[in-house]
Amino acid sequence: MIAPPADLPLDSILPNEPLLLMGAGPVPVSQKVAMANSVVINHLGDTMSQVIERVRLMSQYVFQTQSPHVIGVAGPGSAAMEMAITNLVWPGRKVLSINNGFFSARLAEMAERNGGEVTQYNLPVGQAADPLEVEKLFKKNDFDVVTIVQGETSCTVWNRELSKITKLARQYGVLSVVDAVCTLSTMPLEMDNWQVDVVITGGQKGLASIPGVSLVAFSEHVWPVITERTAPMPHWCLDVRLARQFWEEKGYHYTAPVSGILALHEALRQVCLETLEKRFQRHQVCSFALQQAVEGMGLSLFVEPHSRLNSVVGINLPKGVEAKQVLTSMSELYKVEISGSFGLPIVRIGQMGEQSRAHNLFRTLHGLGMSMKSAGAKIDLPAGMAALESGLDHDDNLTA
Repeated sequence: MIAPPADLPLDSILPNEPLLLMGAGPVPVSQKVAMANSVVINHLGDTMSQVIERVRLMSQYVFQTQSPHVIGVAGPGSAAMEMAITNLVWPGRKVLSINNGFFSARLAEMAERNGGEVTQYNLPVGQAADPLEVEKLFKKNDFDVVTIVQGETSCTVWNRELSKITKLARQYGVLSVVDAVCTLSTMPLEMDNWQVDVVITGGQKGLASIPGVSLVAFSEHVWPVITERTAPMPHWCLDVRLARQFWEEKGYHYTAPVSGILALHEALRQVCLETLEKRFQRHQVCSFALQQAVEGMGLSLFVEPHSRLNSVVGINLPKGVEAKQVLTSMSELYKVEISGSFGLPIVRIGQMGEQSRAHNLFRTLHGLGMSMKSAGAKIDLPAGMAALESGLDHDDNLTA
């Protein structure tokens, strides 16, 4: 018989004090979300049915849609991406993938794995998609689906003209799939008004819930394509026609992640209580103040303002400064974690959910400045802190 391993309590692995999560996700969660995540209930009982109904109702507000087809996924944002793709793409389907970076390229890969004929519109690093160029591609090719991210977290690019692109897609008979994992509830996205067919989000970023439970919203316009498809469905768990048995008909699909759904319920409830308008304002003020402070400190931002994502801010590393040294210093000395990148010479700071609070920004900027300084960068930390204070001044939403 194999002997049990030596006792290794979790306390021996975790840091002595919690780290402030200020990277590209996951993000800090409120006490109410954390408490909800500690509860386990029957996944098929009356209580769960009430929870699911409320999650769907609140999600309609957050997605800004009247469509009842909001489906949960027991998995990360990538599982939600996979659900969207596998239900709309099969062998012979033509897909246009608008590629700004790592995660938009993932949508293209998923489409290819499902047998789609994928054309990639590859953007230069740091550049957003141009609706005029997208329309040229629509005119030239008979696409079935277009995939696009609202915010590309890997390189901090914002596809500012998203609504124009999705409306063009509807005009040309192309179904649009939008990744809003880091942007939903941090900036406007109006699913119905923008004529978006599918919106994907994860729990652990903009919604400020836990990782591992995600949402996909399907429009009424796209629903017949899903329900009437005759092509074989390669995925059982991700088949929306089966998932709706649980999410819409109070039936059984598989054992739902009840604790995560309860956490998601509380996160959505907090969005609704705050209101989208106030939440958008809070995120914008905080992100702009952070960007102003970073530049005031003597650092530069990776993306030009027109295409710059506010939800995740990319900061150029000064010459000779290694990202690993900065990240380690921030984590070990200042107990703040930010993110590196996918091969780019930048570090990234998140501005999603509970990250967008004044006290978190001051702590993060101080840790960044001191860590950059110790790594050899020329930093004016007092100037940066003053710029942050100026940018945050007179906004009551930041600490509420």
